Parts: sequence; C-alpha cells; structure tokens
Amino acid sequence: MLALEPLQGVRVVASSEALDAIPSEDGATVLRLAPDDVFVLDGLLDLAVADPHAIVAGEPGFVGSWLGPEELAAIVVPHIEWPLPAERPALAQGFVAGVPAKLWLTADGALLLCAAAYAHELTDRLR
Repeated sequence: MLALEPLQGVRVVASSEALDAIPSEDGATVLRLAPDDVFVLDGLLDLAVADPHAIVAGEPGFVGSWLGPEELAAIVVPHIEWPLPAERPALAQGFVAGVPAKLWLTADGALLLCAAAYAHELTDRLR
C-alpha cells in the first residue's frame, strides 16, 4: 500500500535568475515548480538566495513517497493520462488518478508528491 509521508523542505520564491544560482547542497533536491518558485527537498532554511525580495520559508505542505521503477509502473503510470519525460532527472506535474500531483523522476525511480491536503484522496485512488 502506498504511504505518503510529510516531506521536509524549503520553499523559495524569487527571480528566475536567483533560483538558477541556488547552490546545490549535498543531499538536497531542488524541484522547479514554476519559473519563480522552487521546493528544496531536505533544504536548509538559511539558504543563500541572490534576490533581496526572495521569500525563503519552511514548507510543511507536501507529502510524498519514493517509488522504484516497478512501483512507478504498477501504481502510478496506469493512473496518468500524460507522457512521462524520457530524460531524467525531470519534474513532471499533472493529475495522478484525478489528483494534482508531481513526480520527481530519476534514473532510479521517482518521488510522488502532492499537497498534504490531497494525501488521503490520492492514496485512496491509488489502491
């Protein structure tokens, strides 16, 4: 059964140029949600951002689950109506079983994540 767990991370809203310049921390994954918005999974709150108007704050609003390639193919792929990017790593966003969600796709599998408010709905629909 799929279990979505709270994800620890930092949300950064800033200019595209400032987000492009965020240093990659060891073990941190930077997910580009929009041109001016990233979620840094396992990121630090004292992240240096070269934008004086940047918003950098802990983001408690996401839940997720790491899936291996077989789990991704069996649990998620049958419930999406859009193609997965062939190039990895990649962030894909769309409806998964009718629920807005994101997939961080790597060579080794994927992180399925969604807003915490949708966690129950998503897990119920993926059973």
